[in-house]
Amino acid sequence: MQAIFLDMETTGLDPTKHRAIDVGLKVVDISVGVVKGDYQSIVRVSPEMWARRDPVSMEINGISWELVNSGKEPALVSQEIIEFLTRHQIVRGKSVFICQNPGFDRAFFAQLVDVYTQEKLLWPYHWLDLASMYWALLVQRNQRSGSSFPDVINLSKNEIAREHRLPPEQQPHRSMNGVNHLILCYESVLGIKFQNSH
Repeated sequence: MQAIFLDMETTGLDPTKHRAIDVGLKVVDISVGVVKGDYQSIVRVSPEMWARRDPVSMEINGISWELVNSGKEPALVSQEIIEFLTRHQIVRGKSVFICQNPGFDRAFFAQLVDVYTQEKLLWPYHWLDLASMYWALLVQRNQRSGSSFPDVINLSKNEIAREHRLPPEQQPHRSMNGVNHLILCYESVLGIKFQNSH
């Protein structure tokens, strides 16, 4: 079984008007705990799309127009992602996507490789998230200990990291920083260790 750990940086939160500008992926063979490969690219957007950017999002990722303008065209990024995942034999039933926020990442990922192309390539349609894994283990732990479930819980990746005595995500928020931190949290939450994961 293979997992594609994925993170995206974008010009904002709304995929109907904002665009993916940084994508990072790592393929891990979960069966043996080995990182098989990685892919990262800055994605160029038009000046018109850049003008629609959300200032708060851009402050978080720190990505400049100069960096975006030096990136690759979306069609080339799409082709490279397809080649990368095909090379690693990513198919549904034998692979899953794992990210922090599937509702966010999946929509922006589809801007690069549309859903019909993903379907044609038989890519996994299961997108798993770290927060749900952490939640399920927290529920299980509370049931076993007889503790009452907390009234308030923060499921951010940095909060999960803090609970596991891990450092926060490296700044600025770039896709591969996010992927590496996601894997670090995943390893800690599930009590496993991948080879060459960071």
